[in-house]
Amino acid sequence: MDERNVKPFVSAFETVMPQLGFANCVSGDVTVSGHLELGGVIIVVGLVGTVKGNVVYCMDLENAKRIVSVMMMGMPVTEMDEMAQSALSELTNMLTANAATVYTQQGETVDISTPTLFQGEHVGVKMACKEIINIPIQVDGIPVAVRVAIA
Repeated sequence: MDERNVKPFVSAFETVMPQLGFANCVSGDVTVSGHLELGGVIIVVGLVGTVKGNVVYCMDLENAKRIVSVMMMGMPVTEMDEMAQSALSELTNMLTANAATVYTQQGETVDISTPTLFQGEHVGVKMACKEIINIPIQVDGIPVAVRVAIA
């Protein structure tokens, strides 16, 4: 596992989330796995340039609604409707773009794709590499799983 592929995403959360009304971001122990089976709300963003791969953001449905509620200044979010999906997609767009900026500061060139959002239980995600970096992040106590696969 290469620390250069962890720092950009932890830094992105620490930079972006306070701008949206969250007070505290804490990353947990980073691990490595080879297979993903996820559930809840899953958002995939591609990375292209000198760094190639994908980042997958995952959270359960209730926590996704909590995050959207904070983003919408406390407005209750009772369902993952089109507006809530759009808000989460934009959040992951902001996080990944910020991570791309950190990569640039490390001397890499990175562009990102449009986020793709999935919902469901037991969603298998096949990544184009053998090693998937698992970065658990708590945002005001809300768990967000960040999975990074660099080819």
